[in-house]
Amino acid sequence: MAIFLVTFGFFLLIVVAMAVGYIFQQKSLAGSCGGLSTIGIDKACNCDNPCEKRQERERKEALQESQKIDIKNL
Repeated sequence: MAIFLVTFGFFLLIVVAMAVGYIFQQKSLAGSCGGLSTIGIDKACNCDNPCEKRQERERKEALQESQKIDIKNL
């Protein structure tokens, strides 16, 4: 039982160290293989005319992006 607890504690320490490193880097998650762009797909939905829900969502995202205040340039 002692060996199990030591091993579990070691792995828990490693996971906590990785989590703290991730939090301090403040990066978004990224795949290691490059994702869909490596095979020539620009977006997950590679259709020419997306559905109304997706068009509305993209319109809202574009509006939020245009209204965002960039504090770096102030």
